[in-house]
Amino acid sequence: MFIPIKQTREEIDQRKFEIEQELLELIYRTESDFELDDIKQVIYDEKDQDDLMQIVAMFDRGGDAGELENILELTTDAWNYFPHKALDGLSPAEVSLRYSEQGSNSRE
Repeated sequence: MFIPIKQTREEIDQRKFEIEQELLELIYRTESDFELDDIKQVIYDEKDQDDLMQIVAMFDRGGDAGELENILELTTDAWNYFPHKALDGLSPAEVSLRYSEQGSNSRE
């Protein structure tokens, strides 16, 4: 899923909450040995794109293509809405918001 171009801080926070709930449901449904904090830690400490696949592997039960597609979409959303150390503790969505706010302020 793509980050919408214009999102407010409240919309970002709401989407982050929704993603957390969806991840908790997926953890329960797949009987994963991992917890939500494990996912957040992998994202926060990310070093390269392989880290995203590490999260996917936490849920991979060898299911069908539809299940894998849902897992990929949810983990991509988590990647875009959860904080990254490399982004000074911000998520990509928050960085996007910051740049859009700076751009609109410079036009005033």
